[in-house]
Amino acid sequence: MSHLTAHVLDAAAGVPAEGVRITLAAGDGIVLATAETDANGRVNELGPDRLESGEYAVTFGSGAYFAERGTRSFHPRITVLFTVDAAQQHYHIPLLLSPFAYTTYRGS
Repeated sequence: MSHLTAHVLDAAAGVPAEGVRITLAAGDGIVLATAETDANGRVNELGPDRLESGEYAVTFGSGAYFAERGTRSFHPRITVLFTVDAAQQHYHIPLLLSPFAYTTYRGS
């Protein structure tokens, strides 16, 4: 398992959000990794094994996800900014997604 993982659930449909494109970028905007959620809405390998301390951004392709399902949505992308402490073993970012709202938090 990498230092950073993510999980996306489609709260409107009540299912894991398969096929959501996720991008990890450093605080300066340099893209470090991209991935796509699996059938369980999970990405278990996002970026390097270790992240240095600092600011990062994870961007979820929510608009494309809903467009592929023929559903209008409000947020074309959802970017979550967060701070990493290199001493921490693991970071997990869950996203509860609907066409017009979202919730995220630091998971375990």
